[in-house]
Amino acid sequence: MKINIFRDIFKIFLFISLSYQSSFAISSSYYQDKFKATKKLYLGAVISNNKSNEIKYLKKLITYGDKIEINTLKYKKELNRLDKTTSVHKPIKTKFTLKPKYTIKSIKQTKNSIIIDFYNNINSSFLKFSEKRDKYYYFDYFDIKGSYKYAKPTKLSFKVLNRTIVKQTSKNRLRISLKSKRNPKTIYIINKKQIIIKLLDKVIVKKKVSSIKQKVKLLPSDLFVASKKTIVIDAGHGGKDSGAVGNNRKYEKSIVLNITKYLKQELQRKGFRVYLTRSRDRFVKLSKRTHLANKKKADMFISIHANAARKSRAKEAHGIETYFLSPARSARAKRVAAKENKGDMRSMGWSSKNSLLTILNRGKITASNKMAIDIQKNMLFSLRGKYGKNNIKDGGVREGPFWVLVGAQMPSILIEVGYISHPKESRRINTKKYQKLIAKGIAKGCESYFLKNQ
Repeated sequence: MKINIFRDIFKIFLFISLSYQSSFAISSSYYQDKFKATKKLYLGAVISNNKSNEIKYLKKLITYGDKIEINTLKYKKELNRLDKTTSVHKPIKTKFTLKPKYTIKSIKQTKNSIIIDFYNNINSSFLKFSEKRDKYYYFDYFDIKGSYKYAKPTKLSFKVLNRTIVKQTSKNRLRISLKSKRNPKTIYIINKKQIIIKLLDKVIVKKKVSSIKQKVKLLPSDLFVASKKTIVIDAGHGGKDSGAVGNNRKYEKSIVLNITKYLKQELQRKGFRVYLTRSRDRFVKLSKRTHLANKKKADMFISIHANAARKSRAKEAHGIETYFLSPARSARAKRVAAKENKGDMRSMGWSSKNSLLTILNRGKITASNKMAIDIQKNMLFSLRGKYGKNNIKDGGVREGPFWVLVGAQMPSILIEVGYISHPKESRRINTKKYQKLIAKGIAKGCESYFLKNQ
């Protein structure tokens, strides 16, 4: 009786075991087929460079591979590389975590500087400088766009100042205020993720002031290496060459001459040595314009022009553009260059001109490009503050074969301050307000370029 019971139990166990093996074999075969099919789909996603599908099929390969006990380590590594948010391993928790509500990482004080570090990239719009004076004290205010966790307010200590306070004045504005019985001499430098506010030494300031021949007022935020730098400004066209002609017979030569005079004042106010290629309505050959810059050993050459479009596009074409010397790669740059190059070098063929550009100016193209970027950005910032972003078009920084720049032995650019042919922009360009604002923007761009490239 007992033997029969054990025999029945053994039969039941054997049946279950065989059923399980059969089921496992069917399951294993199913996942093997799935794995092979998914592998083909994954390879197709790799060939077509479809990242989202690569991630999708890698996840499936890992799942099916684990089912059939295949080593899926290479797929896990590839998934980690493609999709860092879907890490196979648990992320390691760092001690410090970035809280999104704070944009300023730290504020540090050195002997003569305040250094503000940001989590993300910044630009010139992140800082606004202003100053005030009462009966007894001078005040410098640096309003910075951002929020700092430890601004309580915080007091800093400098020997040359009576008081320095860091305070969060609103949710997204930090103010650093300097108070002194004497007018504080300060400059600021804006880098990718950093603002540096520097207090200048009194001896250095005296040297800089004494080196400037003309009596000009120096703003505290503008004093730096300017007194050692020379800039030559070229007002395009002149005399018999009127340049472009706008509405109501407004001449390009007159508009750009006014802007160069305002620009000269702005640059001198910052401490630069400045020369003009022409200070009145007279014709100057293109070669002689850069000859003056070379003679004065200038650090920068800027040629000022106003753009124009043909009648069919007069109502459409507008905006500010900055060019640096290089063979033109766009039809638009070639068109603008053709308009500005009429004054000289007519006998030279197009291929000869391109060869000349490539040989003579290879060394300064990079520096001119950097300068063009800084000046274009600051012109837009200055004008958009008054007229609004939508009313001032960014024509961009471009390469162009401008012969007025060929002979310059220093970084050089050509600026088109707007379209004299555009009905609305033409009226604006003719106003003192616009001319002074664009001059301020150019001057600020020059300052920014030298601060970054000393």
